[in-house]
Amino acid sequence: MVLTGVLVGVISCGALAQTQSSTKTTAHQTATHAATVHRSLLNPASLNQKAPDTYKVKFTTTKGDFVIEVTRAWAPIGADRFYNLAKNGFFTDVEFFRVVPDFVVQFGISGNPKIAAAWSNANITDDPVVQSNLRGYITYAKTGAPNSRSTQVFINLNDRNAGLDAQGFAPFGKVVEGMDVVDKLYSGYGEQITQLQDQIAQQGNAFLKKSFPELDSIKTAVVESPAPAAGAKSGTATKKPATTSTKKPSTSTQ
Repeated sequence: MVLTGVLVGVISCGALAQTQSSTKTTAHQTATHAATVHRSLLNPASLNQKAPDTYKVKFTTTKGDFVIEVTRAWAPIGADRFYNLAKNGFFTDVEFFRVVPDFVVQFGISGNPKIAAAWSNANITDDPVVQSNLRGYITYAKTGAPNSRSTQVFINLNDRNAGLDAQGFAPFGKVVEGMDVVDKLYSGYGEQITQLQDQIAQQGNAFLKKSFPELDSIKTAVVESPAPAAGAKSGTATKKPATTSTKKPSTSTQ
């Protein structure tokens, strides 16, 4: 489902794919873990753990690494959702489907259609806007309707996006390492893909890789600090804002 508005984002979840190891033993462990994470991602209501007051998530991408530091006090509900997604491998293999230079980098639609469908209506309640949408700050995409955030997020690429504050876009963290990597993500498709969010959700990465092969993607997203508690899933098993004809981030988070 594509939500339109100032920041477009689709309510969908990141693709879950585990990398296979070169050894049989590790490959077996990985496959088992992948199945576990996959099941959890098919049940959004089960991923409801409260996030630490602050935590960092390291994103390893096809262009390099960047780290996002989340401060729960800025947007508690959004911070909790992001923590659960990252810890459970939601962002693995997710494509950066919207990269508009000097504007935003948007991602969060699952490359796995089954997972995308599971999260299509898994919205969270809005948080008050405490921080501003400055360069490097990360925020959920959403529609103009209340409580429409889900899994899609965007990273602001300039300070002028502070105008989004009044529209209810509440930042919950910021890039603290690797902003140069974020700036290098492939942007050649511009807004071409922004209106194709339904197709991405329904057909997954197969559609994106065939039609937009130059897109960069997330290899893994791992909660590094503080590390998840023993026995908790890690993201190692490990692309609103969507369209806006007026260069405002499009509303369609999720």
